[in-house]
Amino acid sequence: MRCATRTHATRIALAASVLAALAGNASADVITDWNLRAGELIVESKLGTPPAMRAMALVQTAVYEAANAITRRYPTRGLQLETTASVDAAVAAANHATLGKLIPSQQASIDGAYQAALEKIADGSAKTAGIAVGQKAAAAILAARADDGAAAAEAYRPQTSAGVYVPTALPAVPQWPQRKPWLMTRADQFRPASPPALTSEQWARDYNEVKSFGGKSSRTRTTEQTDIARFWEATLPPIYHGLVRTVAAMPGRDLTRNARLFAAVTQACDDAMIAVFDAKYHYGFWRPISAIRNGDIDGNAATERDASWTPFIDTPMHPEYPCAHCIQAATVGAVLQAEVGNGAQPTWTTTSSTAKGAARRWATLDEFVQEVKDARVYDGVHYRFSVEAGAAMGRQIGALAASRLLGD
Repeated sequence: MRCATRTHATRIALAASVLAALAGNASADVITDWNLRAGELIVESKLGTPPAMRAMALVQTAVYEAANAITRRYPTRGLQLETTASVDAAVAAANHATLGKLIPSQQASIDGAYQAALEKIADGSAKTAGIAVGQKAAAAILAARADDGAAAAEAYRPQTSAGVYVPTALPAVPQWPQRKPWLMTRADQFRPASPPALTSEQWARDYNEVKSFGGKSSRTRTTEQTDIARFWEATLPPIYHGLVRTVAAMPGRDLTRNARLFAAVTQACDDAMIAVFDAKYHYGFWRPISAIRNGDIDGNAATERDASWTPFIDTPMHPEYPCAHCIQAATVGAVLQAEVGNGAQPTWTTTSSTAKGAARRWATLDEFVQEVKDARVYDGVHYRFSVEAGAAMGRQIGALAASRLLGD
């Protein structure tokens, strides 16, 4: 069965003391240190996942532009500034300026992190110039993306008949398909084919899989599968950026290359959110909780109704198809695979806030992506065809990002 435990693909959760050591090893330079702090601040701000992905793309792109303007490791894009400036000061200033604009509710914490970073840098012209570089990079990126559509008015229209009650919670970011991508030419560039027909064998198979493995009181889901489901209930950027820091900590890396990698991953992930919400709102496909409680009306004799079925985790407030977590995982996996190549790979690892800070590890990026796909079935919020479609989209977006942003 496709939801069988993949013991070869995962390791058991590590103790909290081991996590602290892993976090220390991942802090390879000022880029990764600030990425870790920026992720924490965005989590604390309580942004939803799509706005959080956008915010991290803006932050990491500004950081890369600031660092590269000084090191000139790669071709620059208009920031013609002196190379004697402090890179550490520039990175701190870029983070400070972008985060302050994007999550003003966290301004005190942002200011504190910024001042702590500046105190470690000797006063002088290099520090002053570095701050100026970072501020200019942040201003340029924020200005370039100010009209990307994220602030467009939300105008979702619930499907109903006059006088008939429908649940009143509005779905997440219905305006996201109208946003301007970073890398794609348009939001529907990678839109998948439609979900399977409700009368098909595939629909019945995948319906029954999530019904069996994804229910809150499932007797089919194993303890390990439950741990995987809980781990991947987390969807904010830090759960993916742990894998990026795995690469950043590899021997022979330099600061600007790490900055470029974070920019590539976050831009690709933001585009993935645009693409997946385009598809979600285009198809408007029902979630397992809706389908399983209405299994008697889908025209398929192989889908038995369960009137009180509930998923293992709360169902996200947006249409089901395709899987957003899966497009993110596959996007990250494709970018990281392009960065490390086909030679020796690190042991891939990250931690999860919804699993009490536990860590999981994978021998390959394919195993990591597969686990995310399985997790969303175990969570009870996605069907197998949806996780496969999301992953296929992510591989295409990750490949696009790698070709556009990672070439030397």
